[in-house]
Amino acid sequence: MKTIYMTIAAAALALPFATAALSEADNPFAANIAARQGQMRVQAFNIGVLVAMARGEAEYDAAAAQTAASNIAAISQMDGRAYWPAGSDTAALGDATRALPEIWQDMAGFGGAWGDFGAAATAMNAVAGDGLGALQGAIGPLGQSCAACHRTYQQSDD
Repeated sequence: MKTIYMTIAAAALALPFATAALSEADNPFAANIAARQGQMRVQAFNIGVLVAMARGEAEYDAAAAQTAASNIAAISQMDGRAYWPAGSDTAALGDATRALPEIWQDMAGFGGAWGDFGAAATAMNAVAGDGLGALQGAIGPLGQSCAACHRTYQQSDD
């Protein structure tokens, strides 16, 4: 089981998050970007635990599922406004971030997308430890909330 979790952790950390192309001295938003990318890595890791169980790639473990879901729910309640200062987008910083200018052009929509993620995370947290079927029923809405936000507000790898 430890090998499975280590594999998931390695995969989550290897996700295509952009590394800062500018030095910290050239990028006044380096700490903000590092914080938001770190948050996304922690989310990705915990979602990876749940997805692996839902797909049958890892054995369902109620305690591990509940821990991952609780972590995701806690993250979804964080006030991350300081992570997103104006000027810390792809138009201003290029490869230092994948955050699109649309975040700042539609902050209400971005906040709504974060709220949708929070609702899906809360729903997952309520059922993750209740069996594989319950987890599988909640994983779709959680993934859809992530994908909806990324489609609109994150630069794709294309």
